[in-house]
Amino acid sequence: MSLSIRNLRKSYIEPTGRRLPILNVESFEIASAEQVVLVGSSGGGKTTLLNVIAGITSADSGSVTIDGVDVTSLPEAGRDRFRAQRIGYVFQTFHLLPAFTALENVLLGMSFSGRKADRHRAAELLKRVGLGQRLDHRPTALSVGEQQRVAVARSLANSPSLLLADEPTANVDTANQDHILELIRGACTEHGVSLLMVTHSRDVASRFDRIENLSDFNRPEVAA
Repeated sequence: MSLSIRNLRKSYIEPTGRRLPILNVESFEIASAEQVVLVGSSGGGKTTLLNVIAGITSADSGSVTIDGVDVTSLPEAGRDRFRAQRIGYVFQTFHLLPAFTALENVLLGMSFSGRKADRHRAAELLKRVGLGQRLDHRPTALSVGEQQRVAVARSLANSPSLLLADEPTANVDTANQDHILELIRGACTEHGVSLLMVTHSRDVASRFDRIENLSDFNRPEVAA
């Protein structure tokens, strides 16, 4: 089992001091190499769930187990290290560093894992996403679709076992949407990587065999 969530709870404290429950997930699982799309209403907790799975945001309670490791039990530094080594994350807003080239952005992603950055692998990943001639271009010199492809290459840099993708096609046109989707799904299939993708697009969701609506297994209103 690649991902297993049990009794996961997360809430935030509003300025008034009132606790606002966001996640209350009793059980959710993704098998090794399985590809799952997650849909749900805006503000329903989809991004929060991805961030808790990735260890970016800490949970209030419960467990998130990836390849036998309970991410919620790790200290912050341990979560950061585990994420860099085992989890790929494609953010909706790319999170590319503007002062770095496409190649340097991928190399930086590698450096976070504690391993030696592999310039040849970084270049090959960018070539695979169609950016072989754009290695030395900074994000401002790339189109939105090209920036997203850099983000996809970076997410695969450390050979993750789980890839999280938060609305990866939301900021690109239809042609780039299809290309980005094919890149992500094809790479996951090729390397046996599990995929959890969040989307608002019915067209994107319809291409997955397994579609999950967050409201079907998340019950924050009954969280204590």
